[in-house]
Amino acid sequence: MADTLLAGRVDTPTPVSRRNALLPVLTGLPWALAVSALLVLWWRGGVPVPDLARYAAYWTFALVLPGTLVHRALRGGRGNLPEDLAHGAATGLLLELVAWASAAATGQQSLLRWWPLPVLVAFAAVPALRRHWRIGERRPLPIGWHWAMGGALLLVLAWGYTQWRMVPLPPVHGGYYQDLLYHLGLVQELTRAMPFELPHVAGEELRYHYLSDAHVAAGSMITGISPPVVLLRLWLVPVIGTAVVLAAGLVRDLSGAAWTGPVVAVAGFLGTTVTLASPAGASGEMPLSYASPSQTYVLVPLLLLTGLCVEVARGRGLGRAWPLVPALGLVCAGAKSSALPPLIAGLGLTAAVVWWRERRVPRPALVALACLVAAMALGFRLFAGGGASTLRVQALALLHFTAPYAETLGRGDGIWPAAPLPPGINDGGALGWLLAFAVVGWWVLGHAPRWVGMILLVDRGQRADPAVWLLAGTVLAGAATTWVFQHPSVSQIYFWMGVIPVGAVLTTWSLAAARVPWPVLVSTAGAGALVALAAAGALGGLVVPAIGRPDRSIEGWLRVLGASAVRYAVFVALAAALAVGVAALWRRRVPSSGGRRRAATVAVAGVSAALLGASIAVSVSGTLRSVASEPGPASGPQPYALTADEMRAALWLDANAAADDVVATNVHCRPVRTTPHCDARAFWVTGLGGHRAVVESWGYTDAVVAAHGVANLGYARQSFPDQELFALNERIFTAPATADLDRLRTAYGVRWIFADTRAGAVSPELARLAPVRLVSGSVTVHELTGP
Repeated sequence: MADTLLAGRVDTPTPVSRRNALLPVLTGLPWALAVSALLVLWWRGGVPVPDLARYAAYWTFALVLPGTLVHRALRGGRGNLPEDLAHGAATGLLLELVAWASAAATGQQSLLRWWPLPVLVAFAAVPALRRHWRIGERRPLPIGWHWAMGGALLLVLAWGYTQWRMVPLPPVHGGYYQDLLYHLGLVQELTRAMPFELPHVAGEELRYHYLSDAHVAAGSMITGISPPVVLLRLWLVPVIGTAVVLAAGLVRDLSGAAWTGPVVAVAGFLGTTVTLASPAGASGEMPLSYASPSQTYVLVPLLLLTGLCVEVARGRGLGRAWPLVPALGLVCAGAKSSALPPLIAGLGLTAAVVWWRERRVPRPALVALACLVAAMALGFRLFAGGGASTLRVQALALLHFTAPYAETLGRGDGIWPAAPLPPGINDGGALGWLLAFAVVGWWVLGHAPRWVGMILLVDRGQRADPAVWLLAGTVLAGAATTWVFQHPSVSQIYFWMGVIPVGAVLTTWSLAAARVPWPVLVSTAGAGALVALAAAGALGGLVVPAIGRPDRSIEGWLRVLGASAVRYAVFVALAAALAVGVAALWRRRVPSSGGRRRAATVAVAGVSAALLGASIAVSVSGTLRSVASEPGPASGPQPYALTADEMRAALWLDANAAADDVVATNVHCRPVRTTPHCDARAFWVTGLGGHRAVVESWGYTDAVVAAHGVANLGYARQSFPDQELFALNERIFTAPATADLDRLRTAYGVRWIFADTRAGAVSPELARLAPVRLVSGSVTVHELTGP
């Protein structure tokens, strides 16, 4: 070819050269389709086109681009663009938090949108940094990997769409889940300068793992898009997509097989528990949660940190990347307090195993361990709150939130039993213990797709890899803490949800390590999917007989759990037999030498593939069915619904009040009307209204969460701790007086009064003492003026 060009002749490109010319198109098209679909669904979700353009530009130029440059400088490139950009986006999210904290500490939020500029200028001006604008040593991935990953991202997008399409953008007539409104209030607060206050009770220090809300706040300030639109629509899918590609890169590093990436992308994030349609559920089905932004957001720094820990577990130094370890550790602690402890336990186990087996001090692992322990301690000091201090030890406390126990033995336990074990277990005698162990066993079976990768510890060669111990220890620690601790809102389940992608990585790695033929994996995964779909769809009655919900008795639930376990055992046995049979047909014998041992390996790999197939099938099919069916209008009573006029009034307040103005409101409860011991988790006046309130809702404050169980009431129904302040706040609505209004204005900085007659009676005298600025349905907004 070179001779031809030198001679001045141009030959027709060879098929290979045509393929090389098309390669960027073939590999880039699936990613372009995923991004295009995201933009279309955002638009269908009510996001204006200008907001779409601004948010896309924000992710590109304020997160991905500077983050990719910095990550390449610290750790080198990945050799391919998708993984480079995902690791860059994760690093960009870390850098964004640094910039946001600096702006909040100095009160210079107006400069936040320019934070990437110094990074970009440095990488353009410094000769030694310019090379990081390009991919270094290229290590391209197969075309099929790109298309499979694009498909996985489309499934993630479909899941996100099913979540947010049921949550219309305000103002509408309807209700929002209280946690979303709580986080929206925190987002509004984090657009202000430090020190931060709890917006729902002004003056109280904000102590909560709020860094996911800081990301949403930063995105809103940089783009100028309103916080409700960013929180309810825009932030979710890009963050999950970043975590998906990070997990795919991690499993590829561990296994050396490109096909494992797309498998983990779906199984680790969309796969659910395998219960074969049993009426006994298994808590912690997926790692993603639309209603818990902190849980979803933390997966990105946690997976990036896990990749670094794999390197140090294997005895490799991180060089310039060492600062990422404590920084990511602190971000994990500040984003979700449950995320870091399992990884610390896994790293500690790894260091102990290396020392025991090799009689050497694993210095890189110990340095990383010290960094993470310090980050967790600092994070607890800076962020812990919102009820985190109410986590207490009670073995098997998760039983309280499972139907077999709650409907039988747990009915007399009380709202907050302070005991080493749930009291109903001992009260039930031998039958009670049998039911408890049956429920725990069923939970373990349901989550088997996240467990079966532990088989790597059985193989002597794989057991020598410290990374196996790291991932296995992390998964075991997540499960153990879930079953050891008790929290009034079952928040201990987040210990497990955070390690689900790690478990999926371990399971998929075990499939690659088994080295069984592709037909075995495909056939058993497909069979598992079909059986799971048949069970979920109540089809195939002969193969998967239906199991009805029992009466509320111990014996009834034991029969159900026993029948479910038998069904599960048959499923596993058939998967193992199918795997060995397909392998024998494919190679005319059980593949390669090894006899029974090899047959056992193939059988275990087949079972793992079948479990992953079942796990993926139920969740994905449910998501696709939800996408295909249009949601119908809400029917029947909606006790927690807000009116569109109430939302409009709150949004007007957000647009017209000064940033640091404080509001007094008579809205405290769900439903709106205030009654003694009502559910004090309204949060919409501060969330949609965008300003602090003297007293809005106190259901998540540390004091009332710590009082959970007092007078046999849950934390959300406890009285407000400062009854004098509460009485002052209520008097201005029922019996307003100039002295009370002056006290609120001078002592608490109140400038606005948000009065809602649906929450309680409002005296006509208030309009005479505080001028009316807006009337919107049941809401009247007054401005509190003064000298």
